[in-house]
This record gives sequence, structure tokens and C-alpha cells, in this order.
Amino acid sequence: MTEYLWRLPSRGDGRRARPELRHRGGFSDPAPTPAGGRPGPRPADREPTDVRPGRYVPFDDLHQVIDAAELAGLDGTLAPYDPLGEESWIVAGGALRATRHSRVVVEFQPAFGTPVYAAKISATLQRLSGGRLGWRLAIDTDAEDARSRGDRVSGDRRFSRAAEFLTVARGVWNRDPVPAAGFRGTGFDFAGDHYDVIDGGFRGVLSGLPFPDVYLSGTSPAALDLSAHHGDVHLFTETPDGPAAALAGLRDRAAGAGRTVRAGLELPVIARESEGEAWARAERQWREVRPDGPGARSLSLGDGRWAGFGILGHRQPIGLVGSYEQVARQLQVYTATGFDTVVLTGHPHIEEIHRAGEHLLFLADPAGRTPKEAAV
Repeated sequence: MTEYLWRLPSRGDGRRARPELRHRGGFSDPAPTPAGGRPGPRPADREPTDVRPGRYVPFDDLHQVIDAAELAGLDGTLAPYDPLGEESWIVAGGALRATRHSRVVVEFQPAFGTPVYAAKISATLQRLSGGRLGWRLAIDTDAEDARSRGDRVSGDRRFSRAAEFLTVARGVWNRDPVPAAGFRGTGFDFAGDHYDVIDGGFRGVLSGLPFPDVYLSGTSPAALDLSAHHGDVHLFTETPDGPAAALAGLRDRAAGAGRTVRAGLELPVIARESEGEAWARAERQWREVRPDGPGARSLSLGDGRWAGFGILGHRQPIGLVGSYEQVARQLQVYTATGFDTVVLTGHPHIEEIHRAGEHLLFLADPAGRTPKEAAV
């Protein structure tokens, strides 16, 4: 059975192609403040969903997306790391509290704190959720993002730090639930280039919990080596030549390390009842940002793959456009190739989640899912 996750929005949501025009969730531009000190009225096209005081706050919209993902039958959600968006740890904690069955993967940058602190936060979230938390490390971020956080680690040293981060986090997690006399922790010691730990570890209510599954990404040798030695799932993105070659490189490295690492794909999707409807939707969004010149189909790569999603504000440039049957067939191709985790996304999120749950996923994974309409 393929695991399907949904990438949550981090800066609001909406139907528009240009991200700055998506104002669900309270990410509209702030209204100007007059001389009197109180904010003025918002422009008519910048209104949140419910303007009545006390009735609606930005996080309510995000919770509706989280609820939709669980109700639609997805396996979980991914709370993305976004320096200019909502804090992923807060979003993940809210998602775990608001759901009963969904896995929640929190993406974070290792420089946000020590691995011991990250492990302790995660132990509490595992207790809260019955073990539904996963980690995704955001390692290959740009230099401007690193400087804004005061992070001086760059180049391949980011991956060596991530390896130490995961080594320490696993080391303090239930190493020895019965420590020797006189020790407060569990006897975990570590001396590395980035972290030093003496007598680390958790006992009591923080022990005996499952360590979060670790999701990693990247196609550089350093990124693949990190996953081969420390990852549970490696997430790829589509390329014009397809992801199979990169997957083979990961498998070779994991085999050399004596491990097996699952593989996944991150894919924006526009799926509709017919191929024509899907391309019409893509074309409408495309013309918002490219009013002149070639149409959306000029970036078609065949097999329903389309290279225009990055222009529409998605993190991944290549995704799928087509009828539900066409998109499902391509998802089955990925599964047959060896990808058993898929992170989908689309906007507006609530509507696209329900389309995926009601019309797409049971076609893509018929052995593991039941059509929603038949299940009601």
C-alpha cells in the first residue's frame, strides 16, 4: 500500500496562481495604519473568510485543511519548513492534536536547536499522538536563509551536521531505560564536530516511545549518503528524465550501508473528471502569470507530467495534470518503479484534497483503498 501525504500550506491558501494573491488563512497584506493608530479597513479583495470579530482566525483555515486530509482518507500531512510562513513545529503539534489517525511529518532545519531538544519535543508529541509524528530535515536550504538564522554551516558540512544531529537524537532516545546508579540520563555520550553530549537520554514518561520516521531529500552525493545511513524515507522530485536514475543511486548507497530506505515523490497535481478540464484549469492559472506567449501545454513532458508548477508558486516544478484515470495510472507507474510514498499538493487545498480522496487515490491504489462514495 502506498503512503499518501498532503503538503500543508504555510502562507495561506486560495484559488489564485500568484501566491501573494492567496488570502485564505490571514496572509493578506496588512491594512495601513492611520494616524490614530488603529488599522484601517482591508481592501475588498483582501478580506479573510469571516471578518466578524472573534469568529474566525487564520489558524482555523489551516485546521480545515488538516481535517480535510484525514476525512478524505490520506495517510497524513507534511508541515513544511518555511522561513516566511507558519512555524512548522506549531502546525505539526496542532495537526496531531486535531486528528486521530493521520501521520504528521514536521519539516525543520537542524540549526533550530540541539538534537536533544528536538528529541524531547518529539517525545512529548509522540505521547500526545500515539506515535504519529515523523521528521523531515530541511538541510539543503539557501545561503540567505542560513544567514537570516545566524547559521554559519554551509556546503557539505550541512550534511555532516545532519548526520550528527540524527545520531545524537537517536542516541538519547531510549538507549538504556535502567541507567547505572548515580546517572540522571541513560548513559549516552557523544563528542562530534557539531555536538557534545554527556550522559544524555530520556527516562520515565519520555521513554518507550517510537522514534519518528526520518524523511530526507536531495540528489547530491552527500544527500544520498545521508539517507543511506540515517534516513527511513527519501523524497525525490520529478525531473524531465524521470526519477528512476536517482532512485537507483540511493539503492546502491543504502545497500552498501546494509540498510533499506524507502523512496517517495513530491508531486503537485491538477486532476479532474476529464483531461480537458484539468488542462483548462492549468491554463487559467498559467495565464495569470504568463498572459502572453505559449500556453500551459508548451511545458508538457508527456505521460501527464507538466513542468509549469514552479511558475504557479509550487515548491516542485514538475507534477501531474490530467483526468483522474490518467493521473492514477502515472502514480501506479511510480509505485511500480519503487516509490511507495507520495506527497501531493494543490491549491486551493481543501477542494483539491477532497478531489484526491473521492476520485483519485482509490484508482491509484485499488488494493489499499475504498472509493469514498462507496464507503459512505
